[in-house]
Amino acid sequence: MDEKGKLAAAVSGHETENGGSVTKIGGEGKGRNRQEIVWRNVILMTLLHLGAVYSLVLIPTVQLLTLLWAYLCFLLSALGVTAGAHRLWSHRSYKAKLPLRIFLAAVNSMAFQNDIFEWARDHRAHHKFSETDADPHNASRGFFFAHIGWLFVRKHRDVIEKGGKLDLHDLMQDSVVRFQRKYYKTSVLIMCFLVPTLLPWYFWGETLWNSYFLATILRYTTSLNVAWLVNSAAHLYGNRPYDKNINPRENTFVTFGAIGEGFHNFHHTFPFDYSASEFGLRFNPTTCFIDFMCLLGLASDRKQAPRQMVMSRKERTGDGSN
Repeated sequence: MDEKGKLAAAVSGHETENGGSVTKIGGEGKGRNRQEIVWRNVILMTLLHLGAVYSLVLIPTVQLLTLLWAYLCFLLSALGVTAGAHRLWSHRSYKAKLPLRIFLAAVNSMAFQNDIFEWARDHRAHHKFSETDADPHNASRGFFFAHIGWLFVRKHRDVIEKGGKLDLHDLMQDSVVRFQRKYYKTSVLIMCFLVPTLLPWYFWGETLWNSYFLATILRYTTSLNVAWLVNSAAHLYGNRPYDKNINPRENTFVTFGAIGEGFHNFHHTFPFDYSASEFGLRFNPTTCFIDFMCLLGLASDRKQAPRQMVMSRKERTGDGSN
């Protein structure tokens, strides 16, 4: 099957998810709610987090430049998700020219959170079927499931069946998305592991051991957990000034960690808004990045909820918080 055929299969819901050996939880009578643990994911995530804990011990021995490099990689990989997979490809909240799309695809591979096509597909399902069994990280199943547990089990059948009906042809038509998906494993190896590890060793003589554990393992683990907090904490803790009838909330802690993605009640109320928040530049580094790309002529057509629409929605459905 060629690449377009594989993408078509993914759109129609025939793609296999979360491969690896599984263990079933619940009897046959449980039907659609039976869970299958993907032990490969459990083991790999456990080892990754143990490696991150070990990385903390190495911090006193690491050069300052390496720590700064690790943070830069964190910011770049975060932009690959927030400005790239999320606001550009999932919501089409602005337009990006080819050089910017290539950059965002590259740093998205550094983030290693599934390729753009799969990330956007799951995120569109998350919005359309939020807090139901068709939501890949359904927060009504608890903090742990929404945070990381959804990766430890095979997707609920409703995620596959209902997600397969979503219109994803705009993603299939993007040559950058197709290229990244075709060469995703190679791009992840280079961007997520080799580049963060080798540059400190080559340019300023950091040890490969320190470079690998700080700039790759600790940085990657931290970026994963920050992104997962949007699915967990920002759906369970905070206020709801725009719509008190939905779970997503405004969470300041998540906002700072996820470079602007914690205004989640606003985002789920106005998902088309490129800033994903009412406050724009004041608290939203991703918005700053997109605006800067517009100044450079690399981005355009930013969509934004009119202020009157926002104020009206606050008065009509908000919880009265500020």
